[in-house]
Amino acid sequence: MKGHTAHAARLGLERGLREFRHTLLSADQTFNLFVMVAFVVVLVLQRDSTVEGTALSLAAVTMPSSLGMIVAFNGLVGPAGQLAVNREDGTLLRAKAVPGGVVGYLVGRITQVSLDALISATCVLVSGLIVVSGLLGGTNWPLLAAVFVAGLLATMPWGAVVGSLTRSPQGAMGLTMLPMMGLTAISGIFYPIYGMPQWVQGVAQVFPVYWVGLGTRSAMLPDEAAAAEIGGSWRHLETFGVLGVWALLGFLLAPTILRRMARRESGADMEQRRQAALQRGSV
Repeated sequence: MKGHTAHAARLGLERGLREFRHTLLSADQTFNLFVMVAFVVVLVLQRDSTVEGTALSLAAVTMPSSLGMIVAFNGLVGPAGQLAVNREDGTLLRAKAVPGGVVGYLVGRITQVSLDALISATCVLVSGLIVVSGLLGGTNWPLLAAVFVAGLLATMPWGAVVGSLTRSPQGAMGLTMLPMMGLTAISGIFYPIYGMPQWVQGVAQVFPVYWVGLGTRSAMLPDEAAAAEIGGSWRHLETFGVLGVWALLGFLLAPTILRRMARRESGADMEQRRQAALQRGSV
């Protein structure tokens, strides 16, 4: 049984790598190019402003914060959209019919989402280097990698839950994009969180977006920059604690919902969703 599962996981890894290579040549890279241009514009507008209590430019703080946002965005939106699409096009139903197919499918999705997040984060880094110089020299790379992994673990299972509960890719996008936009606005990504009302700061600290952003800032900014954070500290213990709780709850909940969703998948349901997609496309 263990050997069978390992074989399915290995096939899933190969599939995820293959699909990732395919996306590198797809229109998705146009979106990454747009993201790079957009970040350059934002950073240029911010580079002459400084963060209160520090000598750092606002652009220097926004760049690592944006890395955190990208990690959380890919971890939540990526699995939700892909799972919803794969339910609609029959990919998940075919995986269900093959021994170990669901395990392989999930490993493939995790692989692709993680690599997509890495590419998106690299785009942010490259765009940041155009405007903010000298930032990478003091980066704590092991800490940055740990925050990257913890952020994905804290968000990917919740993206899978949303993708399992929605009936269409549009529904999955609506239930992930809108909350992400709201959380980004209040989580100190583009503007220091100390400028927010106290109750807004409290709400932001419940969710992973703020903590991933804080973690990436702590890995890339000098220690004195912590003066602009809540409590005047990078709060590493709290960062990994909150992200760990979200990951633990997500991985406890997601498998049950995914198994239930997979059991209910049928050819009739897939055909119904396909017809609904065709009707949306003809409107």
